[in-house]
Amino acid sequence: MWGLLLALATFAPAVGQGLGAPSNSVPGLAPPATTEAPNSTPALPSSPAQPPAGRNNGTSQQHVRIRIIKKKRVIIKKRKKLTGPSLLVTARPPVTTSSAGTLDLPQKQEPGCPPLGLESLRVSDNQLEASSSQSLGLGPHRGRLNIQSGLEDGDLYDGAWCAEEQDAEPWLQVDARHPIRFSGIITQGRNSIWRYDWVTSYKVQFSNDSRTWWGSRNRSSGMDAVFPANSDPETPVLNLLPEPQVARFIRLLPQTWLQGGASCLRAEILACPVSDPSGLFPEAPALASSNLLDFRHHNYKAMRKLMKEVNEQCPNITRVYSIGKSYQGLKLYVMEMSDNPGEHELGEPEVRYVAGMHGNEALGRELLLLLMQFLCHEFLRGDPRVTRLLTETRIHLLPSMNPDGYETAFRRGSELVGWAEGRWNQQGIDLNHNFADLNTPLWEAEDDGLIPNTVPNHHLPLPTYYTLPNATVAPETRAVIEWMERIPFVLSANLHGGELVVSYPFDMTRTPWAARELTPTPDDAVFRWLSTVYAGTNWAMQDPDRRPCHNQDFSLYGNIINGADWHTVPGSMNDFSYLHTNCFEITVELSCDKFPHETELPQEWENNKEALLTYLEQVRMGIAGVVRDKDTELGIADAVIAVDGLNHDVTTAWGGDYWRLLTPGDYMVTASAEGYHSVTRSCRVTFEEGPVPCHFRLTKTPKQRLRELLAAGAKVPPDLRRRLERLRGQKD
Repeated sequence: MWGLLLALATFAPAVGQGLGAPSNSVPGLAPPATTEAPNSTPALPSSPAQPPAGRNNGTSQQHVRIRIIKKKRVIIKKRKKLTGPSLLVTARPPVTTSSAGTLDLPQKQEPGCPPLGLESLRVSDNQLEASSSQSLGLGPHRGRLNIQSGLEDGDLYDGAWCAEEQDAEPWLQVDARHPIRFSGIITQGRNSIWRYDWVTSYKVQFSNDSRTWWGSRNRSSGMDAVFPANSDPETPVLNLLPEPQVARFIRLLPQTWLQGGASCLRAEILACPVSDPSGLFPEAPALASSNLLDFRHHNYKAMRKLMKEVNEQCPNITRVYSIGKSYQGLKLYVMEMSDNPGEHELGEPEVRYVAGMHGNEALGRELLLLLMQFLCHEFLRGDPRVTRLLTETRIHLLPSMNPDGYETAFRRGSELVGWAEGRWNQQGIDLNHNFADLNTPLWEAEDDGLIPNTVPNHHLPLPTYYTLPNATVAPETRAVIEWMERIPFVLSANLHGGELVVSYPFDMTRTPWAARELTPTPDDAVFRWLSTVYAGTNWAMQDPDRRPCHNQDFSLYGNIINGADWHTVPGSMNDFSYLHTNCFEITVELSCDKFPHETELPQEWENNKEALLTYLEQVRMGIAGVVRDKDTELGIADAVIAVDGLNHDVTTAWGGDYWRLLTPGDYMVTASAEGYHSVTRSCRVTFEEGPVPCHFRLTKTPKQRLRELLAAGAKVPPDLRRRLERLRGQKD
């Protein structure tokens, strides 16, 4: 008899384990104890009766359901299995029940459906509902995949939806607003630095009117399927439905959760659109673009191929080059776009966009690939704006600064990569904290009164420790630093993801160990202008109805913020660029979703297209000119351009040309160079487009003339010799 029961137990039905679901296959590791919902969800009129819920007490004993068939009656018996806990996986094809409760035969499963939009905020707060909530900050609107909590638990921005403890039948409901084909669910636990809460199993129900519900069921037993959920708070767990369901509403009903914790979850729903020939429901807004571009995610191989295709399509205005390699040997490719690629033209400013510093923040990478396609197409079409941009500016696009991290995130997929996987390079280094800290030596010199006479307020050198062979500097970081030093960049933006805000230097707080503190640069007005330009032309940031991404409402401040006043970032690329080179750089957080699904890329492109173009055009603001030798008319390299009232100077490039970003106003500008007399002149910056010409001609000092004569082997003229003798006599 026991042999027969054990044989039947082998084929007992159970729900399949989802991707990333908890597993007990590792010896010696048992799952955390769980708490079960006090009462199972009662059967609704349209659902067959459900079996009584068992109690999981977290011990090694586990109930196994044995199905004994006798005269077509199904009897569920239970016995205790004396082995360690494990999850049974049925190999039989699943079926579902319709709203009438009848069994449906399995049909061919739909291909992977895109996310409904909980994470990307396409699903609004009023589309989310729950049976109960512990607080406003733990309401259903917080039950979004990857949503991040604030530092304080109990505020308005907590890290999940959490049901009340006394809620016997908790559920989280999503209204798609029109019939849609649901195909899967992705869940996480609660994001919190103070608590551990996650759901370990749940059921799923569907409805077309929010009153009559039916569930997702196992084929063999006809019982509600119980889906395995999370074993930690952050790893996304995917469960595909046994059969896709067409409905308007979907409910997640937690069944068990971490013992001692609460029923808390974050979720994303996978769903495909369905036709509505009757036209009863409003049509969902299409995520589309007017530009015919390659809207998909590109891994390293596909990215390289696309860049090659753009170069072949527009060979006269493009050049693809590499600035170095990642830790795993992947090349850091750059697309240069200009009317004379490969050449720095006198008076033509250099601008760069950098994306993919954090490998899992994929939107910036795709936007730059789209931008290079767009510029190529529009230039061939003769668009005057793009033609002027490429004629007057040399643009450099680095779509992937951290290709190793991106490949890790790409393999996981846009919805399963989570919040942090792929962020770091292969060495585990966060590249945005890996640049040399030049802020500290600058501020120490300022406190000691050494700026600018003893220590310069610009082009600070790399610290000795940073140049040592054993310094913890990623190869990606070194490659970018050498790139910065090689090309006289004027303007840059560093594209990130996970928020909707533009931040500007300084990124590091001046007060040591301060978590956040307003720390402006001397060019705060310019940085605020640049940040406002991008934020003011970004469609998503300007949407008056958008809700905050996570735990801060940046729309209250015009969607811009001083980086250090947000959170301190020592060793950021923005601060390093400002203090080590002439380049002014900001950070653009492009989207709440770090790795949006490729179906959302057309809309993200439309959100950012105008901002990307307008920001590039800001390199024309301020003054520009050439510093020349008055006698030879040759440009003077490394001449210093100082603006009265601004404690930050810039220098000329090797041809003597310079660009100084300034907001409209009147300025006294001084050009100086070693061996030359300084020259000061007034320069007025207006609101008119284009940099104001502000050229300088410097005269050599007598000492410099003498040096040059002696170096050339020439004799000293008699009048100069007599003058030098008189000077020596005065000293004696």
